[in-house]
Amino acid sequence: MKRINNSVVALSLFMGMAAVSAQEKKQLTLDEAVQLGIQNSKNLKIDAAKIEEATADLLEAKNRQLPELKVSGSYMYLPTKPTVDLKISTGSGAAGGPEVHQVAYGSVNLSVPIYSGGKIKYGIQSAKYLVEASKLSTENDKIAIAYNVAQAYNNLFKANQSIKVLEENLTASQKRDETFLKLENNGVIARNDRLKANLQTSNIELQLLEAKNNYNIANINMDLLLGIPETTEIEVDQNYIEEGSEVKAVDYYVNEAKENRKDLQALAQQRKAAELGTKSAKAENLPSIAFTGGYVAADIPKFLTVYNAVNVGVGVSYNLSNIWKENSSLRQSQAREKQLAANDELLNDNIKLDVNREYQNTDYSKKRIAVYEKAAEQANENYRITKNKYDNGLATMTELLDADAAQISSNVGVINAKADAALAYRKLLQTTGTLTIK
Repeated sequence: MKRINNSVVALSLFMGMAAVSAQEKKQLTLDEAVQLGIQNSKNLKIDAAKIEEATADLLEAKNRQLPELKVSGSYMYLPTKPTVDLKISTGSGAAGGPEVHQVAYGSVNLSVPIYSGGKIKYGIQSAKYLVEASKLSTENDKIAIAYNVAQAYNNLFKANQSIKVLEENLTASQKRDETFLKLENNGVIARNDRLKANLQTSNIELQLLEAKNNYNIANINMDLLLGIPETTEIEVDQNYIEEGSEVKAVDYYVNEAKENRKDLQALAQQRKAAELGTKSAKAENLPSIAFTGGYVAADIPKFLTVYNAVNVGVGVSYNLSNIWKENSSLRQSQAREKQLAANDELLNDNIKLDVNREYQNTDYSKKRIAVYEKAAEQANENYRITKNKYDNGLATMTELLDADAAQISSNVGVINAKADAALAYRKLLQTTGTLTIK
């Protein structure tokens, strides 16, 4: 039985050590977290594939201006004797034709485009604009990811700081419970007062449990965003909330957004591509001209041999059905232009709204810090005074506990207000397209 108990203890120790080793700790600044988030983003991998697709479309468009060279050949065996009736005289008096059992021929054809109504040129330029639009969309997604990581980092920071404040207050509350128990045993305070203090301690314990639960969820969310094992415990930089700078006038940020928003720039590239698409659609009504050349060789044993049959010339192609058919491609392209123009107007309106809203939120967040700091200062002083009164029998237990709860709430509020202000400023920078990615 003793051996079994020893084995159980050893196994428990081993599992405990394994759990500790599995929980890796990683200290990250916000900039380092943003870099990891961008590096491992699934969305950016999709964007990279879209850029490759657009680049392939550009290559295809460029290939259309290159010469077409086609080679073909064939060999056929004829198991039965074909009937050959030559309509020209062969100069031979022999009856019947030659026996043909096999045929071999080959040809080489060259076509070099000379004029296609501008479709090739417009296609290449349009493809270039779409490649650039894909790259700009990727940059816009990077900025969005940078903010999402900052938001997750902010939540992790707030949860971590709340845990620290609550742990400090729980320790103080537990010591107070021990003191009140001794006072109750000595008949100094009533049992009811001691139970009120115990209830306050239990409430702090519940708040601490909730804070730790929020921290664990925020930590897992952060791990997934950064593409690292979800068992990694991230240690945030305590100086994060001190980042930021003086907020300028709102017009400054609106102008910054017009110049730097990548989604606005991407839409501009798409509009250029659509304009060229309209020109290319109009070119469908024009003829195509190409330089042509070829070589043909044939061999039919005992009957015909052809070689050095070289031909050169100019080919003209025109689809006569364009005369009575409506150019649907042109209409589609023009409709696409109208859609993009409307999207551009809508995006500009949304940018103005976003910038003004986040500017107000940033200003509001900064003002909240001053209010919370003042409230915390008042709550701390109130607790000091109430504690002094209580020690001298001039305040009730309820007043003391209320003052303590207000003090905890105010101190946590200051930390959260500073963190929210730092995040609000980053959101403002995101709406202007100037959120830096180091």
